[in-house]
Amino acid sequence: MTKVKMTPALGFKGQCNEAIALYEKAFGAKVREKVLYSQADPKDFQCKPEEKDWVFYAEISIGNKRISLGDDSGGLLDGETQGISKMSLLMEFESDEALKAAYEILSDDATILTPMCNQSYCTAYVVLVDKFGIHWALMSGYAG
Repeated sequence: MTKVKMTPALGFKGQCNEAIALYEKAFGAKVREKVLYSQADPKDFQCKPEEKDWVFYAEISIGNKRISLGDDSGGLLDGETQGISKMSLLMEFESDEALKAAYEILSDDATILTPMCNQSYCTAYVVLVDKFGIHWALMSGYAG
């Protein structure tokens, strides 16, 4: 059987740099790689002048997990699909305090889907869609 590695990939429309900065602040994300449109090999991609600072490809790590990010200039995020995330990222924190600190950062201009609460399986839980349209579930005190 072939080994397959799955990496979540998040798409943005010119806001990837801002999203990376937010995730660095909220989760301690580390940038492993980042290539701007202006740095991409011209054989692979020709950017418009207004997109030169957009992210062609980035990779961050949050804990021991890898996430790929980039800005879309090809129209994938246009029209009916813009701002709709078909995927949720579950972030499990070591403490309620760490969760609350990340929540305070992410909740700015976010849509709160499940207000902060406790569940039978954890001490703190909240679900939100951040200002970039990314769906996050934050959990701490997991009893499993």
